[in-house]
Amino acid sequence: MDLFAGVLPFLHVAEERSFRKAAARLGVTTAAVSKAVRRLEEDVGARLLERTSRQVALTPEGAEFLERAREAVAQVRAARETVARTQQAPRGPLTVTLTHILAPVVLPRLARLQARYPQLTLHVRLDDRFSRMVDEHIDVAIRVGELEDSSLVARRLLSTRWVTLAAPAHLARHGTPAHPEDLAHHPCLKFVDPRGLAREWVFRRAPGGPSEAVRTRPAMDVNHGPALLDLAAAGAGLCQVLDFMLDERARDGRLVEVLAEHSAEGPPVHALCLPGRQSVPRVQALLQLLSEELRPGGRA
Repeated sequence: MDLFAGVLPFLHVAEERSFRKAAARLGVTTAAVSKAVRRLEEDVGARLLERTSRQVALTPEGAEFLERAREAVAQVRAARETVARTQQAPRGPLTVTLTHILAPVVLPRLARLQARYPQLTLHVRLDDRFSRMVDEHIDVAIRVGELEDSSLVARRLLSTRWVTLAAPAHLARHGTPAHPEDLAHHPCLKFVDPRGLAREWVFRRAPGGPSEAVRTRPAMDVNHGPALLDLAAAGAGLCQVLDFMLDERARDGRLVEVLAEHSAEGPPVHALCLPGRQSVPRVQALLQLLSEELRPGGRA
């Protein structure tokens, strides 16, 4: 502690080339600064400053120590600012955008965030297109899919799995598929992406093997993910969705999973923000809550 206590007085003297000016910056007496620097020199075992009646100059050892001292003080100040930011209560506007299929997973967490920090004002935008975060003043975007090369800061929130579902009545009429190739004989409900393309279903043909697309017979397609569950529950055919989309119909047996042993890994879910924004208290609070409740690398 004695060694570090003299670092800041020495730094100011070296920058000002004056004990008097350094004392003024620190709000102490010149004698106190002189004493602190003298003790520092005794501790390091080297003369750091040459003193005359007219000026103060660095010795070679002092010049080397000054460079290291500046680095040390900068690190301490950065650490102090980081801790201070974490102690600030999140407040003000927080704009979050997410895809429609993530709404049942994310919206309850946003409600808990606002209850925890009443001074936050949340602006939530459900949108399947990729937002221009700077132009649209978006703080956090929560997206499904592999990340392209980007300057955005990404935090992985979830790993996912593709789940193939059908109503028991449908399986009673058409039989239960035992292998992905059997889907050629089943009506399948397909999702159409914003580009107008129907997504092919993905399976592992052999348990533990690589994932690959399997062409299926589309009985109906729809551009709204949750509608696939509605159609499947109504008996229109089989659907394939991501595991975080499962609702009470999968839990109470109105929809049952098929081909579970061939289930393939799905795209990850990430929270994205602009560089530097992750340390803003309101953004940091959201990222922390999502990471805690969704368990990074885990499942909802």
